[in-house]
Amino acid sequence: MASHRRPKQPSRTRVTVLTATAAAAVALSAQTAQADPKPTKSEVKEKVDKLYEEAEQATEKYNGAKEKQEKLNEEIGALQDRVARGQDELNTLRDSLGSVASAQYRSGGIDPSLQLFLSGDPDTYLDKASALDQLGAKQTDAIQDIQAKQRTLAQQRQEAQGKLTDLADTREELGKKKKEVQGKLAAAQKLLNSLTAAERASLAADDTRANRASSRADLGNSVPASQRAAAAFAAAQSKIGTPYVYGASGPSSFDCSGLTSWAYAQANVSIPRTSQAQANAGTRIYSQGQLQQGDLVIFYGDLHHVGFYAGNGQVLHAPKPGANVRYESINNMPFQFGVRI
Repeated sequence: MASHRRPKQPSRTRVTVLTATAAAAVALSAQTAQADPKPTKSEVKEKVDKLYEEAEQATEKYNGAKEKQEKLNEEIGALQDRVARGQDELNTLRDSLGSVASAQYRSGGIDPSLQLFLSGDPDTYLDKASALDQLGAKQTDAIQDIQAKQRTLAQQRQEAQGKLTDLADTREELGKKKKEVQGKLAAAQKLLNSLTAAERASLAADDTRANRASSRADLGNSVPASQRAAAAFAAAQSKIGTPYVYGASGPSSFDCSGLTSWAYAQANVSIPRTSQAQANAGTRIYSQGQLQQGDLVIFYGDLHHVGFYAGNGQVLHAPKPGANVRYESINNMPFQFGVRI
């Protein structure tokens, strides 16, 4: 006879496990569906521009540390030269004092009163005795000179050691700032790599258009404030199209303050290396209407970007990584003030 047994029903425990598994799968699918969508090209550009701005902030701090390092190296070299010359002078003084002491020892072997008694010419002896007294006074002066020179050398050595310590700290700071800049640039590149080839090409085309627009910039009839401003601005103009590179100060690549300091150097005018220091290098001009060609223009609240006023509301500057030296509207960045050198 055929069996009429009912098929065995799954246990309640098994049903519960299966239900929970299915629920988890549905929840995971929902989470995947609700995950942040891939950022658009404009969102990536905004983030990249922000990273470039942060990289430039770090770059100016890097430039400041580098400038301090170079200054310390010069000061240490000068101090070490002074110490070496002082040591030579000290050795000469010691040799001279040694010669005097030897002469006195040789002449002082006989008691002075006996030398006078034995002398066949008392007048000559008295002349010699007077000379020896003068020699003793010179010896005292020589000892005092040696002591003074020793104190000076000790102070110079201590000063040099302090600057060497500062130099070590500055080099450490320089390394940190370099890593920070490289980290920001790497993060920006990673974001750019997340775009499609077509999107990256579109962004590159935007920069190409900006460069092309720069070549057609209308500078109006702005007159430089001085001959040195005119010379510096002309030097900067000669570098239009040169790439931005962090920490670079020419002549084949520049960052923002590298361009301005290099250009003024071509006009035989020395200005500080960083944008923050350049902000204090001359007379500040707070009205855009009073700016003249060749004036420095400072941007952002922390003063981390600088360029040249070119005229007619245009600035000439090294903008950012991936871009070339070019003209742009002064309104593209938060203007703080101008500086007339």
